Amino acid sequence: MTTNAVQSHIDAFWDTEILPALMEYIRIPNESPLFDPDWSTHGHMERAVDLVVRWIQRHQPEGTQVTVLRDGERTPVLLVEIPGTLPETVLMYGHLDKQPPFAGWREGLGPWKPVLDGQGRLFGRGGADDGYAAFAALAAVKALQARGGRHGRIVLLIECSEESGSVDLPHYLQAHGDRIGAPGLVICLDSGCGNYEQLWSTTSLRGLVTGTLKVEVLNEAVHSGMAGGIVPTPFQVASALFRRLENPESGKVLPRELKARVPAARMKQVRKAARILSGSIAGDYPWIEDVRPLADDPVELLLNNTWRASLAVVGQDGMPDTRQAGNVLLPGLTFKFSLRLPPTVDAKAAAATVRALLQTDPPFGARVTVTCGGSPGWNAPALAPWLAKAADGASREFFGKEACYFGVGGSIPFMHMIGERWPKAQFLITGVLGPNSNAHGPNEFLHVPFARRLTACLVRVLAAHAQGR
Repeated sequence: MTTNAVQSHIDAFWDTEILPALMEYIRIPNESPLFDPDWSTHGHMERAVDLVVRWIQRHQPEGTQVTVLRDGERTPVLLVEIPGTLPETVLMYGHLDKQPPFAGWREGLGPWKPVLDGQGRLFGRGGADDGYAAFAALAAVKALQARGGRHGRIVLLIECSEESGSVDLPHYLQAHGDRIGAPGLVICLDSGCGNYEQLWSTTSLRGLVTGTLKVEVLNEAVHSGMAGGIVPTPFQVASALFRRLENPESGKVLPRELKARVPAARMKQVRKAARILSGSIAGDYPWIEDVRPLADDPVELLLNNTWRASLAVVGQDGMPDTRQAGNVLLPGLTFKFSLRLPPTVDAKAAAATVRALLQTDPPFGARVTVTCGGSPGWNAPALAPWLAKAADGASREFFGKEACYFGVGGSIPFMHMIGERWPKAQFLITGVLGPNSNAHGPNEFLHVPFARRLTACLVRVLAAHAQGR
């Protein structure tokens, strides 16, 4: 299996088989259940699942078993079992549900409109997060088999509630986990990359507390001139409450319970990644002129994004838009917040801390209601020598640079579930969410040249798993 042979096989397969299917997938507005509670009635999720199932069935290796699990009113799970020449199982993971469309797409682009530009970027919601995963995983297996390579038993698990916190996945793992077996290697294709120049592996993921803060001060709106200086505004109260969580000047999250010690091995990886990425850590965001990042030191920025908590207020109800806003003191406001947690902080305990902090003794006696829940982060076990060697070798072969390891600021609930269920497994957590790819926001894109090389790297990792371990 020469380098050119593997890459040529992968490139041709991407061009003729994967890209057309991925474009069709982007056109389907299959929002995750959190954003489309009527997903089952609308049928978009079923269309996406059916698209991937039909594609896999056209390309499946001999002996493959394709099953769509549908339990009650839960979102479906696609389970693809490919027999191998070795008994040990490799679990490969992705998801099909998408974030909502969001506003701000550039002219000529749209969430449900696939556009492949001259730089190899495929724009559209879900192509990078995470529609490509099922296609790339099967492509890697087929390329390995086409060259006579051996591999373990492959189980491809594709869920449909990841963007809602993988709410349905625990049930399926409990009810159907025996079909997966006990994987020795888990490959997750839903993570990020620091650049498009080498193979990146995720070593940690942050946990997450999401919730709403509702502040009420009046039974009905009143004239702001008549009430101003007498009645506290709900925005004033909410601002004071959020300052209990975060220093607004520095962005640092304050409660001790929401902090964690950074392991020495992770600090070493952070420093190395900071040297490689340097100014691009902050420079790859679509900044408005003169706006500065929260820190100047690349190491501090990476730590902020991977091993420290961070707060974002992401939504609001109760305030009219500026065209309809009169001189009125509003009776109440509701804010939705997203609090990222260090990987090793207990998410349930963190949610309880946040709830108590925001609800206790509110300013001016305002009525405050907090609803929130947590999903855990993940810190990878020590990397086995065979996997470290395989990842680095694959990166040097197909990218010309060494593999690199770093934490990712987002959350993949699946990883915590798998880590708890199969603690002896090895993990390659990787993905295509690199600079400017903007998953969850406008103008999301998949960097196709990078995805092709990543797929080729998977071929080598699967082969190495079969040969050595």
